[in-house]
This record gives sequence, C-alpha cells and structure tokens, in this order.
Amino acid sequence: MITKAEFKCSSERLGQIPKDGLKDIAFIGRSNVGKSSLINMLTGHKGLAKVSATPGKTKLINHFLVDGTWYLVDLPGYGYAKTSKSQRSGFAKIITDYVFGCEKMYFLFVLVDSRLEPQRIDLEFIHLLGEHSIPFGLIFTKGDKLSKAQLQKSVEIYSRTLSEEWDELPPMFVSSSRTSAGRDEILEFVDKILK
Repeated sequence: MITKAEFKCSSERLGQIPKDGLKDIAFIGRSNVGKSSLINMLTGHKGLAKVSATPGKTKLINHFLVDGTWYLVDLPGYGYAKTSKSQRSGFAKIITDYVFGCEKMYFLFVLVDSRLEPQRIDLEFIHLLGEHSIPFGLIFTKGDKLSKAQLQKSVEIYSRTLSEEWDELPPMFVSSSRTSAGRDEILEFVDKILK
C-alpha cells in the first residue's frame, strides 16, 4: 500500500507549499479528533505526524511525500477553545487559504469523532466545502471505542443529518488507529481517485 512516507515541509502560508505537480490529499478535523494517529496508522510510520495529548498542536500545513507520487497533507485542527482568539482566526486563515485556494489540493478528508453526535463546527465546515465545491470524504475516528451497533448508529445519524442538506452523501470511512481498521479502504480509495 504505502511503502515510503517522508516529511517534506511545514508551511505557514500558501506560497511556501511544494511547487511540483504532485497532488495533495489533505486531512483535517477538530482538534484532538485523532488526526496525527490516523496519519501514522495510514503510512505505517509511528512517529511521522506528531501525536499530542494537547489539542491544537498542529499549527502549520505539513506535507508528507508518499512513495514519491503524492502528498499526504496534515492540516491544523480547528475549533480549539484554549488558543487565543487572534491565533484561532490565524488557524482559520491558514486553513481556509489552503482548502479553498490551493489548486494542488485534490481531495480532503474531514475527520469526525465516531463517539460524538454531529458537531456544529464540523457541519459548518462541511457546509463551506459544499459552497466551494470541494471534493471531500468523511473519516470516523476512534472506531474501536464503540460497539459495531453503536458505530453503525453513529454513521447513520451523520448520514441523516447531512442528507437534510446534501443530495449526494460524501464517501464515508470508519477507522481506528489502534486496530488499523479502515486503513485498506481509505488507501484503496486514495489510490483510485489518484488514478
């Protein structure tokens, strides 16, 4: 699946991201949704993305080169209350500049915590993606923390909530960085869209 993943660069603004023709597959979600753990699980590299118990650790756009053919992009988390307001809007700007203004960004995975009801901030972000016609999919994280039935219910609730606004639902994946659940499905999907 992924044989090699290496850190390429961290960027504070769009002008600093790699200028080559390789496509970006980006990952975003609320602070502490398990993004770094998921990235490490997908790439099979434990320490690739820095995992932290402190939410809001990723403040830059991090590019990881995968098998020399595409970039996995780790975006800052959004909606974390403990950072100052000016910093929060700073995250917002770096995120919105990249998500809505970067032509390299080919697909965006939005990570949501499978244990929670649909959160307003996630739904607002997803709504913005729709307004800007950004191709995206959903990854439910921490799937090992729920029973199969609870997990199914969680995905159903999300699907119902989204279908109030969307005619067609985005692709959805359930993952667990602890058990590696969802890894093959997500990487096969990436493979398919890159081809």
